Amino acid sequence: MTLLSSRPPRPVEPGLLSRALEVAGRLANDATDVITATAGRGAHPSTLDSPFDWVTDTDRILERHTRRVLTAEFPGIPVVGHEFGADHGADVAEYRWVVDSVDGTANYVAGVPWCAYSLALVDAAGPVVGVVADPYRAQIYAAARGRGARANGKPVHLTDRCATAGALVCTEFARRGPWPGMGGFIERAAAAHAGVRVLGSAALSIAQVALGHAAAAVLHSYHEWDVAGSVAMAIEAGAVVLDKHGEDAALPTDGLLVAAPGVADEVLGWWQETAHAG
Repeated sequence: MTLLSSRPPRPVEPGLLSRALEVAGRLANDATDVITATAGRGAHPSTLDSPFDWVTDTDRILERHTRRVLTAEFPGIPVVGHEFGADHGADVAEYRWVVDSVDGTANYVAGVPWCAYSLALVDAAGPVVGVVADPYRAQIYAAARGRGARANGKPVHLTDRCATAGALVCTEFARRGPWPGMGGFIERAAAAHAGVRVLGSAALSIAQVALGHAAAAVLHSYHEWDVAGSVAMAIEAGAVVLDKHGEDAALPTDGLLVAAPGVADEVLGWWQETAHAG
């Protein structure tokens, strides 16, 4: 197994890292204020393909605000967002911003205290800067390539695990429900005396690994804007990032496993075995 974090990082101009961290942190604080003030209080969801894939006024307002600030501060860097898509040239630009203004919208609409604002600066090698606001816990998680990860300014270092027994593993549903093999995966985890949690925010699921609350997070499918911010944090904290085949990639295209190094092989094995069975 090759660890993503073991690869030599692609260098980034220090001034860009510092400016990106500062601006992203400011935007995350703005989002925290808006989300905590409005969650569960008159949001007006519009349904997309799935009744639980909601878009709200808050999603749109926060993404517009994010785009305005980023365009002013970083005029040459395109933005890709959940609500309004990709700026022209984002697919070929050296850098791009990716944002999900409310990750966990169904929870937000219901007033369930588990959603996040996620923002990341990404290049061809993966997340450069990532910031995730966890409004209900009054936490801002931030990371920059080569500079480590922090929670409200306090350094975060992953404590490795040697076993999954007694640990939690996070996952999320696919767009239309359980992913192929999900039931088997949960059974396999239970047989190893681990618990699986589906909490409704991909960004916060991955953050739990970086924070040491969960041993691993498995996403059968995902959008870049959901996870780039928390993947930055996980990498800098020392987590393993792999795809379904056990290959490292900046942001894998075939599923995503984020795990403490000592249990990555075991959880990957559950995923591979049950995905084939599913």
